[in-house]
Amino acid sequence: MALLSARDTAATVRSFASPITGASSDYDPLLEMIGDAQFVLLGEATHGTHEFYDARAEITKRLITEKQFNVIALEADWPDALRANRYIRGDNEDDTANAALSDFKRFPTWMWRNADMVGFVGWLRAHNATTRNHPAWSKVGLYGLDLYSLHASMDAVIRYLQKIDPKAAEEARERYSCFEHFGDDAQSYGLTASQHQSLSCEDVVVEQLIELQKRAADFLSRDGRNGADELFFAEQNALVAKSAEKYYRAMYRGRPNTWNLRDRHMVDTLERLMNHLRGQNEVPKAVVWAHNSHLGDARATQMTSRGELNVGQLLREKHGGKTVLVGFTTATGSVTAASDWGDPAERKRVRAPLPDSYEEMLHEVGVPNFLLTIRDNRALYRALAPELLERAIGVIYRPDTERWSHYFSTNIAEQFDAVIHFDETRAVEPLERTSQWDEGELPETYPSAL
Repeated sequence: MALLSARDTAATVRSFASPITGASSDYDPLLEMIGDAQFVLLGEATHGTHEFYDARAEITKRLITEKQFNVIALEADWPDALRANRYIRGDNEDDTANAALSDFKRFPTWMWRNADMVGFVGWLRAHNATTRNHPAWSKVGLYGLDLYSLHASMDAVIRYLQKIDPKAAEEARERYSCFEHFGDDAQSYGLTASQHQSLSCEDVVVEQLIELQKRAADFLSRDGRNGADELFFAEQNALVAKSAEKYYRAMYRGRPNTWNLRDRHMVDTLERLMNHLRGQNEVPKAVVWAHNSHLGDARATQMTSRGELNVGQLLREKHGGKTVLVGFTTATGSVTAASDWGDPAERKRVRAPLPDSYEEMLHEVGVPNFLLTIRDNRALYRALAPELLERAIGVIYRPDTERWSHYFSTNIAEQFDAVIHFDETRAVEPLERTSQWDEGELPETYPSAL
């Protein structure tokens, strides 16, 4: 069957587009489609777009207040997010949302240390303070799902044990000293350990996790009111250390190994968290914030031909209709991104979409910002089903190689249950603005008030 042109498809899609105008009712169709789902996955087409953060925050607020969602899981490191979690639950001494986000020090810091996150974290703290007035509400928690925090997680395990059992802390410190030869350079460790098995620290991170689990009852008996939570947080940090060690060794065996290991870890972390909360007599319902490439079903994309899976696929396979996948797209504007790994954040212009891409077709719809609810809409599904290109900008954006660096083939109707399109977007504002960001390249229509 011949593909319709982007313009022809756009005309069909336009009839199903729900405009996003800034009204409180904009996301009513999405909330209705979500129904009694347990997992709502909110994506992003870049790691640096204001509109994506803002929309995810607004949708999440409604899920919390209207559908009693109480878990927010981020594509972020566990120990870094834990400090923000303590702040929004009133369990630490940070006096501002900015301070509570201070542990996000690893590149790319702007992903979670940005102006939109400060506002959202502040709202979460205020919301949690009111839960005592609403019997149906439980406090919301903010958690990280990722596995990059090898050293921070090991340090967190030792700090926990130091409070509970100093002797056990010393034993953990001795085990983890295996990594001292490599300093804080986890990639250097991974390269060396992948080539010389005798230098691997795999056994020690496994031993430490087993030791924590074996002595769980003992540690619980020594802790106070929050003992179960603190033990779970420590066990999760020990598990992150184990997964991170494996990840850094796998880096030198190719992408499918590391990608699949990482996404499986994120799903395992989410499932462990949900089980822990059930054990605390809560009814957990989770909102996940991560990139489209993690949350859209990999089976609908060319990822599957490379042997890759992802979070969206794994949760759909296990939980079916209880999982809702929401993708975000943009046509043009600006984005916060780096030119290479570890480089400073820049404000870059997002190029106009390529021909035969979903971004081109959604731009042709002619509505500035809109929502498409695809699930249970067969006519819209058919209009969107032909395979096209889709853009993915991560923490690095290289416009000069955009077709090969940032586009992949997909069937967006299978990839997501709903899509939210912002035609022209602007860069998320880092809390630490650099001269490169301030002087960055902007489209001519960029808002002058920024």
